[in-house]
Amino acid sequence: QVQLVESGGGLVQPGGSLRLSCVVSGIAFSRNHMHWYRRPPGKQRELVATITSDSRYGYADSVKGRFTISRDNAKNTVYLQMNNLKPEDTAVYYCSTDYSYGQGTQVTVST
Repeated sequence: QVQLVESGGGLVQPGGSLRLSCVVSGIAFSRNHMHWYRRPPGKQRELVATITSDSRYGYADSVKGRFTISRDNAKNTVYLQMNNLKPEDTAVYYCSTDYSYGQGTQVTVST
């Protein structure tokens, strides 16, 4: 059974940084593409970043240059480093495989 557990969310001021982590179990992690999604308040879930099994990556235009996705296959963990955060980055952030999602972690960017 696949489990994805996110952590690292919280309240941060505009311009601040957070690093999200997602520990994955129940799958051959290194063979899977991994994604970060987010659901802003009142909006639909959107794809934020992807890292493939061979560590190629892609980002939504809204986060390019500010967010960095990475993975540590030895720890079965995928990360999302978020810098220069903006109020519009406020959302619940989810990590996912191609088939399963975690429960999410809340990120709030506010003064």
